[in-house]
Amino acid sequence: MSETFRMGVVRGVSYGLFGPPGEFVPQARTLGAGLVRAYLYWSQIEPARGEFTWDAADALLDQLDDDVEAWLTVCSSSPWATRQTATFLPPSPAKDPEDYARFVRALVDHCQGRIRYFQCDNEPSNAGLLWSGTAAEYVRQLRSLYAAVDGRSLVVLGGCGYDVLSSPPGSPPRRFFAEVLAEARDAFDLFDVHLYGPPSKVPDYVGQARAMMREHGYERPVVAGEHAGPVLFEFPELDPVVAEAFASLPPDAADLVELAGQDTPERRAMAGLYARIEELPPRLQMLMQGCAGHLSAKRDRIACRQLVMRTVQALACGVTRTAYWSLAPEVPGYSDRYQMMDLLFGRLPLLDYDAAGTLSHRYPAAETFALLSSELRGATAVTARDGAYLVERASRGPLWIAWGEGDTFEGEDDAPTPLALPWNSGTAAAVDAFGAPVPTSVHDGVVHADLTVTPIFIS
Repeated sequence: MSETFRMGVVRGVSYGLFGPPGEFVPQARTLGAGLVRAYLYWSQIEPARGEFTWDAADALLDQLDDDVEAWLTVCSSSPWATRQTATFLPPSPAKDPEDYARFVRALVDHCQGRIRYFQCDNEPSNAGLLWSGTAAEYVRQLRSLYAAVDGRSLVVLGGCGYDVLSSPPGSPPRRFFAEVLAEARDAFDLFDVHLYGPPSKVPDYVGQARAMMREHGYERPVVAGEHAGPVLFEFPELDPVVAEAFASLPPDAADLVELAGQDTPERRAMAGLYARIEELPPRLQMLMQGCAGHLSAKRDRIACRQLVMRTVQALACGVTRTAYWSLAPEVPGYSDRYQMMDLLFGRLPLLDYDAAGTLSHRYPAAETFALLSSELRGATAVTARDGAYLVERASRGPLWIAWGEGDTFEGEDDAPTPLALPWNSGTAAAVDAFGAPVPTSVHDGVVHADLTVTPIFIS
């Protein structure tokens, strides 16, 4: 893609933490990604004070080339240096701010300018899980990271997630970000917004991000460090079903719990859901591992459609960097359907490992990602117009991307509606988000096609 826009991917919530830091950048590049985002933890880099281990960092750096931008999320988790002892989650404030400053300086120096973006932790308003500290303590460490980078790369504010964007004014997550934005205006270059929830909310979420900064008298460019779907957040009608599962455990799930391992309230609730999967609403079933084949296929189609919708709307809102969550599972062969996080995000990866442990298996959304990145190659502007999106492309003809409104789950069964867009050529060709040809006709400067909830590309 051009420098104007870059579609990217997130490797996952860790890199080299739970297994060897394997190859993934070439696989991302094969999909057309021009940006890769990875996580490294203080515990990996400096396992003991003054003792640095660069295996994971070097494995990442060795895969980079001039055609891909690297975004590194630096997580403050340490068994010796942070207030809450952790090697993984949650990150927390350093016991000694000088230790943190020295650690980040060493990391930035080691990377020698090859990391385009450094991010201070992720979604710090997600209290207890992704940050165990106050907003003031987060600002202190953000300032340390900003000083260490010292203009050699761009600094990204910890992601603004669904916990903020979906909550009412005055909620704890919003108060957290308000305090950070009030105190850290000179300590970051980019605002990271995470685009989960209904795709139709993307313009609102990007607008909220800008409005939060303007409330404090400034504005920074907005990037989208995470986006994907479908996720449970999109179906509020399922909340009572999940809540009920966490309130009680059916007796016939006991064997499943025993097989799953450690008996925790979370695992008991998830085992209860799986014990009666066939009785659950189809919208919930499709998010679960091992659901019926037709529901799994429907989920995959929704994922393909939403990948296009979220990306295109973000670009039309002035976002120039997007990163899909996520590229692949953290390590080969690991799956645990009795974790709530698996229900939320377990089916989102684009790729998976094959039997030989190679990251080569493509899910349907990977094909759509590759198609979209190819269609957007050379894009210089994306504009919402005439109920569709007009993409201007350097050295290529214009591109229209369009889709119809409809229910996420049932909308693909709706009858198509006619689409008519201005067209300055005598011919046109179109494919949908799955790569299938779509019939078009051109008459009197207008291109005609049938429109459904599946995005189409007209060129």
